[in-house]
Amino acid sequence: MKHQNGSESQKDQPQLTPISKLGEFGLIDHLTKNFHPKHPTTVKGIGDDAAVIDNRGKLTVVSTDMLVEGIHFDFIYTPLKYLGYKSVVVNLSDIYAMNATPKQITVSIAVSSRFTVEALDEFYAGVAEACHFYNVDLVGGDTSSSHKGMIISITAIGEANPDELVYRSGAQEKDYICVSGNLGAAYLGLQILEREKRLYLEDPNIKPELDTFPYLVERQLKPEARNDIMDILRNAQIKPTAMIDVSDGLSSDILHICKQSNVGCRLFEENIPLHAQTAEAAQTFNLSPITCALNGGEDYELLFTIPPHQINQLEGVHGIGIIGRITHPKEHPTLFTSGGQTHRLIAQGWRHV
Repeated sequence: MKHQNGSESQKDQPQLTPISKLGEFGLIDHLTKNFHPKHPTTVKGIGDDAAVIDNRGKLTVVSTDMLVEGIHFDFIYTPLKYLGYKSVVVNLSDIYAMNATPKQITVSIAVSSRFTVEALDEFYAGVAEACHFYNVDLVGGDTSSSHKGMIISITAIGEANPDELVYRSGAQEKDYICVSGNLGAAYLGLQILEREKRLYLEDPNIKPELDTFPYLVERQLKPEARNDIMDILRNAQIKPTAMIDVSDGLSSDILHICKQSNVGCRLFEENIPLHAQTAEAAQTFNLSPITCALNGGEDYELLFTIPPHQINQLEGVHGIGIIGRITHPKEHPTLFTSGGQTHRLIAQGWRHV
């Protein structure tokens, strides 16, 4: 940790606007004035009793997530703009996990009186950045008061042709288990942030040291949804038999597929993809990097299964790892370690802040 000298004088601080000055409807108008529909399917967005969406014969896919201050995020180390961005991403990831394309979102927030209009501007700037990057429309939402802290609820709406959707329930015996990117990074990013938080609370005059593992910190604070995987698989003429996003940890999420598909599985430790910073940081915290990948969560990579006859089509495809096989339902989901041992997979799950 490094000491930080000097502080901004009170007279130099910008004048902040209490939310009560705008009122509920004025606040909504203020926060959403720069959001304009981009999709022809968005018939009516913000400004009426409900949004109107015309999906022209395609199937509509809807997902909702709630984030609660003190449970899912901590403002000691979470910038409001990053929080707005991440809040959108975690919902869009669920739509991509269905092999669908997100088109619209709604954003509802409840905030206490300690939040100012300027603070919410920062949050909505992150929402806007995510909407722009992932090409989705903000079409509605709600605001409310909270006795304590901030509560966020976002609904993502997507579309897909009936023959394109992928569920958790389609995995078959002998299918290969694949995953995009790498795992465990977000969990270790959280460990770094929590360590710096503890040191800051002991001495508020210190500046956090986050430069050693920047990739891990970014994976926790500003993750990305894998909007590229659909096109990668489509170009390789591969359609997954089952898919889920890795939000709760590899172990929990493969078990969701096994349960919904009524199958077993084998995962191979040496094939689970890890970033170099993940392995290094795990050693710093005296943790097993594989344990972080299995139980950490919030990686938002896509975990999917493909039939055996399509495995050769993955040749030359970068960024996707083959980590196991689907087995007979009588075989318990199992991890085969690089040392030759076997361990039954258990849904440890993601434990939030």
